[in-house]
Amino acid sequence: MRLALELADAADAISTERYRSADLHVSLKPDRTHVTDADRAVERAIRSGIEQHRPGDSFYGEEYGDDGASHRQWIVDPIDGTANFLRGVPVWATLISLVVDGVPVLGVVSAPALGRRWWATTGGGAFSSEHDGPLRVSGVRDLADASISYNGLDYWMSAGRLDQLLDLTRQVWRTRAYGDFWSYMLVAEGAVDMAGEFDLQPYDMAAVIPVVQEAGGRFTSADGDDGPWHGSALATNGLLHDAVLGVVAAPSSTPGDGTRS
Repeated sequence: MRLALELADAADAISTERYRSADLHVSLKPDRTHVTDADRAVERAIRSGIEQHRPGDSFYGEEYGDDGASHRQWIVDPIDGTANFLRGVPVWATLISLVVDGVPVLGVVSAPALGRRWWATTGGGAFSSEHDGPLRVSGVRDLADASISYNGLDYWMSAGRLDQLLDLTRQVWRTRAYGDFWSYMLVAEGAVDMAGEFDLQPYDMAAVIPVVQEAGGRFTSADGDDGPWHGSALATNGLLHDAVLGVVAAPSSTPGDGTRS
């Protein structure tokens, strides 16, 4: 964790210097998503730190891919929320995780434009820079009392789950689309009771999983599979998880059938 926090400090220094910069370089990747020079610089800095301090570990980053096989793998999204970053919206963060034998055991989520950071280790609790003690999810037990964040309608539509989402929104108290990492951190803080989205990669999820789980929540795919390998995410306070899965999961889904992305 000490190393991960140091790497987050280095990442924040790079990203904040480039944020709202007049000469920010932006290009499109083959998947038509944006990438900036800041994304690449942050990932290079974190990769360099891992190579120096944990040379036996492997590394998987959004911009430069996977550099080998190891049962210990650092998974990094240098800037989660690049579209926000390049438009001057402060909701973006660097995500740093350590995954051991396929299970995320450490997560750091650092959002310098918001002045916020969250971190967690398996068995060690979840914390943030704005809370004196460990984070705890909400105690909401009924969907009718729940506040949810669903990211974007287009993702649910592309996944063929728009009808399920609309059904869920009719059953809950409040719906918002906070987006990206922030939805999951709000679940961990108890401010939101459920967050979910589709079209994800492991680097979008690995760092947030320990934070949600150590705060007492539950994190699976939208079909109930554990881990960041299945292309979708559903995070809840735990109390609501089965009820939400009952609404949004594909009718033929059996938890555990997903494949690693």
